[in-house]
Amino acid sequence: MSVTASHEVQGLKLLDGKVAVIYGAAGGVGTAVAKAFAREGATVFLAGRTENTLNPLAREISSNGGTADVSKVDALSPESVEAHLQKVVTKTGKLDVSFNLIGTSVAIGSKLTELSDQRFADAAFSKVRSYFITMTAAARIMEKQGNGVILGLTAPVARLPRPNMGGFSVQGAAIEALCRQLAFEVGPRGVRVVCLRTGGTPDNPVLHAVFTHLAKLRGTTFQAIADSEAQNTALKRAPLLPEVADAAVLIASDYASAITATTVNASSGELVD
Repeated sequence: MSVTASHEVQGLKLLDGKVAVIYGAAGGVGTAVAKAFAREGATVFLAGRTENTLNPLAREISSNGGTADVSKVDALSPESVEAHLQKVVTKTGKLDVSFNLIGTSVAIGSKLTELSDQRFADAAFSKVRSYFITMTAAARIMEKQGNGVILGLTAPVARLPRPNMGGFSVQGAAIEALCRQLAFEVGPRGVRVVCLRTGGTPDNPVLHAVFTHLAKLRGTTFQAIADSEAQNTALKRAPLLPEVADAAVLIASDYASAITATTVNASSGELVD
């Protein structure tokens, strides 16, 4: 029985009373995580570049008995992030979970030798900069509280080099290093920092676009790419968005209170630690 199913039977909610901010909540992973967090009792603050993409998700969460708030936030602007977090804390009195799930260009399909220095910097470090902004802003609040969880998302290519990944591999490795470093700095004050590593989720619209692009480059089909990727895992199948979201729930919950300064592998065994 899965963790989710087990706790539904017992009538428990893993994130009951928690306040969570999710950046990039309109994306595939962001939507799945927001729904899972709300299902498990968290009040979710959905942050993104446009409110119109977030409002349908907020309505769906509300219709299912959850609580969701929508705000336009530029996760690459320290001022925008700080102002939003102050709004959250003023409204709720705390910040329990911060999860950055924004999407950025990573130049997949390109070799490093084909990228200009500016294109590489944009592909590899734009998201890292956003992580730095959102993570440190959340950390300053959580350190004062004496508790909190900061989550990041990465992928097997952060440690498993593959050809033509553009800036994706470097981006992932930098995010994991950022999580480890921040975890040691804020850990003494009760704040945990954890990366969640997931493989190719075929039900994610963004990944569908990536696989379609790779299929064109290789002269094959989306399904062939997806099937080939799945064969690289220990489970011989790719993880799905609900599974990734459930892993995030567990990590964000008090059941994972001793887990920090690490990357949790939810890649179906694409990367064997």
